[in-house]
Amino acid sequence: MSVAASLAFATPGFSQSLDPAGWERKLRFHAVSAYGPAGLTSSVVYAGYLQEIDSPREWGQGGAGYGKRLGSTLAYSGVRNALGFGLDSALHEDPRYNRAGGTGWLRRTRHAIRGTILTRTDSGGETFAVWRFGSAYSAAFLSNQWRPDRVNTVSLSLSQGSTQIGFDLLANLGSEFWPDIRSRILRRRR
Repeated sequence: MSVAASLAFATPGFSQSLDPAGWERKLRFHAVSAYGPAGLTSSVVYAGYLQEIDSPREWGQGGAGYGKRLGSTLAYSGVRNALGFGLDSALHEDPRYNRAGGTGWLRRTRHAIRGTILTRTDSGGETFAVWRFGSAYSAAFLSNQWRPDRVNTVSLSLSQGSTQIGFDLLANLGSEFWPDIRSRILRRRR
């Protein structure tokens, strides 16, 4: 996966309630993140982008090249979310983003940044988001194993993991502000 591959998986996980998430809810969260409508759409679009820029070039063009890119993108998403599920379940972390709501874009932006680095625990506390960082970097390293040797490097894997964290931040910002933006747009149309 190229450094920009993380873009495909930055779909907002809209705000959830603060009730504890059991393993079933966590499994559903990760399954929908990987293979729900938004996740699948992102994978299809991202594979098209990779096809357009011919990355990796060893996979060629045409239907076969696109199929390899789409398969790789879908597999990356599955690996990241499987790792995320394992980590958040074992460590009792809640993968859902919880909106700050209210007013003050700076306060809410800080909340989204904090929500990228820290996560709620099942008991209601806060801790470092091991599930997020562990799954982002591990999935980058693992997914590069099936890519051509030319792009299977430690530095690219580290870059991909960091880029994924950046896109997770963008997804949190979207989750924080999009409901308000959407309601304003709908009110204007009435």
